[in-house]
Amino acid sequence: MKGRGLIFAAIVLAALTGTLYWSNHRKPAASSAASAAEASPKILDVKPAEVASITISKPGAADLTLAKNDSGKWQITSPKPLKADQDAVSSLLSTLSPLDSDRVVEDKAADLSPYGLAKPAVEISITEKNKKSEELLLGDDTPASSGAYAAVKGDPRVFVIASYHKSGLEKSVNDLRDKRLLTFDSEKLSRVELTAKKQTIEFGRNKDQWQILKPKPLRADQPAVEDLVRSLGDAKMELGATDDEKKDMSAFNTGTPVGTAKVTDVAGMQELQVRKNKDDYYAKSSAVAGVYKVLSSVGTSVDKSLEDFRNKKVFDFGFADPEKIEIRDGAKSTFLTRNGSDWWSNGVKMDEGNVSTLVADIRALTATKFPDSGFTTPSIEITVTSDTGKRVEKVQIAKNGDNYVAKRENEPALYELSATAIKDLQDARAGLKPAAPPPAPAPKKK
Repeated sequence: MKGRGLIFAAIVLAALTGTLYWSNHRKPAASSAASAAEASPKILDVKPAEVASITISKPGAADLTLAKNDSGKWQITSPKPLKADQDAVSSLLSTLSPLDSDRVVEDKAADLSPYGLAKPAVEISITEKNKKSEELLLGDDTPASSGAYAAVKGDPRVFVIASYHKSGLEKSVNDLRDKRLLTFDSEKLSRVELTAKKQTIEFGRNKDQWQILKPKPLRADQPAVEDLVRSLGDAKMELGATDDEKKDMSAFNTGTPVGTAKVTDVAGMQELQVRKNKDDYYAKSSAVAGVYKVLSSVGTSVDKSLEDFRNKKVFDFGFADPEKIEIRDGAKSTFLTRNGSDWWSNGVKMDEGNVSTLVADIRALTATKFPDSGFTTPSIEITVTSDTGKRVEKVQIAKNGDNYVAKRENEPALYELSATAIKDLQDARAGLKPAAPPPAPAPKKK
């Protein structure tokens, strides 16, 4: 009996020892988490929607002040009125909501000088709609340069913040101003006019489709026009600390004109002039005062000719599957209709691979150039029906010397086609054949 009692006592003692060990090892973990939270508290917790104005002050520079206008948009009000980059201001505010510290250096700092906070490198004053304001001070970088000292006016603590927080806050006018040279709404754009290479091209948009209106109605290359619109919308001032307005103006005035673009949306028309001086491009906009250096891509985007924007494809059905194809080549005629994924000709199901080759060759017909003449008696006629019958395209093709000239029905434009493209098309038509018959069913077992 004594032995059993000793064993039971030993088990109880082991259980108590384990419980005590677990308890002692769990408490420090919770304590560590609390200590970490206390060691890196929030410095500020700004609510962006409640902020009415922001002022950034730096020694030797005019204060930069931003305020919301009546429509809720941020504007730069000082040192001079300018439109603000809404995304850049939102990014600044997001850094403050909240601004977390890496650690607290001093709880009650008697002297801020060792941290560069007695005369801070940057002071940021945030005023809310209720007139409550807070002032953030940014001082020297830490010795390891991985952080910077910070404090809030009226709070005796000195914090360390990450270097990326400091760089996200010490912004200049050039960082926060709207650097766009054209401020049109690309979704509501209706007209674009481009004057370059001694000609003026006008584009009009109907729903999502661009057309060339001037110098004469022509089909437009949609991606090319969209690229132009995108480049104009992305055209921005290239600003630096040593910008010289007079020098830029002189370079623009003595530069060679590259192109002038005019864009029209529901708000009206805006104009951008681009000139080149030596290797640099300069732009002047009706939407913002001054002349500014711009990226070379802005210059090359407007240095285009009419042919750069013309649709070189003969057919418009693109990658949609046609429903009907009719080809007349001299005395030979081919008529194909699609039902689902199957192609039929005169009641006979056709080989899908052969028809796909023919469709690809029709789709690939592309102008090598746009001649003014050369279309005589057509020898080939192709009619393609697509978009559930809503689009019917008829093209006639005539031989012209070593090449061919195509003309779309009811359009004056001519398209020169290579002899190789026409031979591929004729070979594909000649190669059409019925689909292989389905395999015979396996004989039934007796």
